[in-house]
Amino acid sequence: MSLATPPLSLYVHVPWCVKKCPYCDFNSHTGRGELPLARYVDALLADLDHDLPQVWGRTIRTVFFGGGTPSLLPAELVDRFLQQASSRLRFAPDCEITLETNPGTSEYGKLADYRAAGVNRLSFGVQSFDDGCLERLGRIHDSAQAADAVRQAQDAGFAEINLDLMYALPGQDLAMAALDIERALALSPTHISHYQLTLEANTVFAARPPKGLPDDDLAWDMQEHCQSMLAQAGYEHYETSAYAKPGHRCAHNLNYWRYGDYLGIGAGAHGKVTMGASQSILRRWKHKHPTRYLDTAGTADAIGGDEAIEPSRRPFEFMLNALRLHEGFAWTQFLARTGLPRAAIAGPLSTAIELGWLEDDGERVRPTALGRRFTNDVLELFLDAPVEADIHG
Repeated sequence: MSLATPPLSLYVHVPWCVKKCPYCDFNSHTGRGELPLARYVDALLADLDHDLPQVWGRTIRTVFFGGGTPSLLPAELVDRFLQQASSRLRFAPDCEITLETNPGTSEYGKLADYRAAGVNRLSFGVQSFDDGCLERLGRIHDSAQAADAVRQAQDAGFAEINLDLMYALPGQDLAMAALDIERALALSPTHISHYQLTLEANTVFAARPPKGLPDDDLAWDMQEHCQSMLAQAGYEHYETSAYAKPGHRCAHNLNYWRYGDYLGIGAGAHGKVTMGASQSILRRWKHKHPTRYLDTAGTADAIGGDEAIEPSRRPFEFMLNALRLHEGFAWTQFLARTGLPRAAIAGPLSTAIELGWLEDDGERVRPTALGRRFTNDVLELFLDAPVEADIHG
């Protein structure tokens, strides 16, 4: 078997926030004083230049500005970055370019400028439309600001808008979770990400759990009820936490879940690149702290680490992503993106099928409804599964 080069995305990390949320475990830092945003864009371009030899001649299919709060970057700096990046790499004509934004930092009059710069998809970190829940989550916006930001984006010409919503929040009951969905649907976004609040390690909430967290049974009721509401409203539940109107899936995240490639630039950004000539898959990540990154971007000192993904690890990594999708994966995709034969996962796959967690029609493997409920258990089957010795046969 041999590795084929998959689609390529570009992830751009902006590490600053106005305020660090107590549940957030991302690489984000509270901004103090005037942020060095112009210098940071210079660093991003130097970082990109340093990584270019990994991807010469390839086309960028999607760009995603994540964070942190990328909307802290003014539109003129986003424009400068995209102009310079597209002069270094070929961007697909239909390239999806997403900017994450916090309703509390959106400068509504500037949204049209982001659109003019080339951004064609906005993702709003709303989290809830209940002001009490927002306060308990440490958010800097209220529900009225969130709704206004979405309407302003629509007025600015954005046809692709995602709303991030959370459930199982401190003090939240089933009716409140349903009302969040109702208020989101009233704004007619093309995409909704709906995920459960979890207490991640190294966060304020992990150290000091908030009061009033729903128990597991209530959280499950919220999930099922909200899923039903979204389905009735015409949103396709295509991934564990993602719902889209027909034709409006998030192309950038789909590339992750299909084990595609991505360059990661910015403080703490991670990348994965398939090297066809050497038949290898490489991961690279950058140093997390913004100051160190600014001082070293564009040099080897900015790299936090490089790692080759050994064939024995590829089945689990592939499944970790692909089994989030309701459509599962095509066998042709598994073979091309891992460089492994079907035999590499024959044992755990057979067990998962016997347990009713996965189904295989010979062309595609899909999680069943039961398997989607027990995704972590399914993945454990592949975590330590032995890989056949003749994987390159």
